[in-house]
Amino acid sequence: MNLRLAIPLVALLSAGVAGTLLAQTDPLEEALSVFRDGRILVEYGDRGRARLESAVAGFKDALGVPADLDELDEDAVAAVALGVERKPQVIQLSQCYFALATVFLKGEAREEDTYRKGKHWGLKALRMDPAFAALEDSDGFVAAVEHETGVAALYWACMNWVGVANFDRLAAIPAGIVKKTVAMLERCAELAPTYDGCGPYRILGSIWGALPRLPFGTYRKNFERARSCFCRVVDDPQICSRVSGAEVDPGCAEYLGNRRAFAEFYLMERRMWEEAERVLQTVLDDPIGETYPLYNARAQDDARALLEEVRRRL
Repeated sequence: MNLRLAIPLVALLSAGVAGTLLAQTDPLEEALSVFRDGRILVEYGDRGRARLESAVAGFKDALGVPADLDELDEDAVAAVALGVERKPQVIQLSQCYFALATVFLKGEAREEDTYRKGKHWGLKALRMDPAFAALEDSDGFVAAVEHETGVAALYWACMNWVGVANFDRLAAIPAGIVKKTVAMLERCAELAPTYDGCGPYRILGSIWGALPRLPFGTYRKNFERARSCFCRVVDDPQICSRVSGAEVDPGCAEYLGNRRAFAEFYLMERRMWEEAERVLQTVLDDPIGETYPLYNARAQDDARALLEEVRRRL
């Protein structure tokens, strides 16, 4: 080989190897690769699950989280020393935990613990703001929530907390969890009602429809509140014609989980089987699309299972 050609070739090969090693050892860049425009976009399947698990590990590595940290201990997570400039990555870690639990771990032993970890990181993100932490200390958590202006930290902390609460809905009421999560979602609805495919009203509707009937007081099953919330994310004249102020953003229709939740937590809870069948069928008939491919694929799988149950009742 010509020596003058060999030297540049060696240099190019060395640069290529170094670039490959750098890409392999940049955990934050790899973790961020699952996000696009604030949404998690990974494959609905084993490869997507592996990418999300890798992203969780990448964020923890980039944040310098000790390998032996007990993430199920809220105080231990709160004690991890991080500058406020790392708050966006903490929020994204919470968001990844939620996606992993709700899309890929449903029914698995790790599901509840994964939500709990996401909740702890989400609450940490909120408290990384000194103003939030000071107001919580002086006036309580709900007061701090009512003054929060960052929807992402509120929303993903809340979504994971709701995921945990679903494992024991009755206990969540006296523990104050329902009061706090409703306050968080109502604040999210004030700040950004269309966030996460119109998520704040979708989850509020789900909570009011899914709560137990038994307790007295405010936080019990309330179908009128559920309908009022769902009619802000689902354009269904048959159910929503008499709901005052129910204006649906056109983008809500792209998120199939809005109709899936409406069917499960309102129509099915009210034993409106024919209406539930009709709405669930629209979830299956619509395309998954490019905006929410991960959650829409999960919503269609859930809709198929719910439709089987509904048709047994017809």
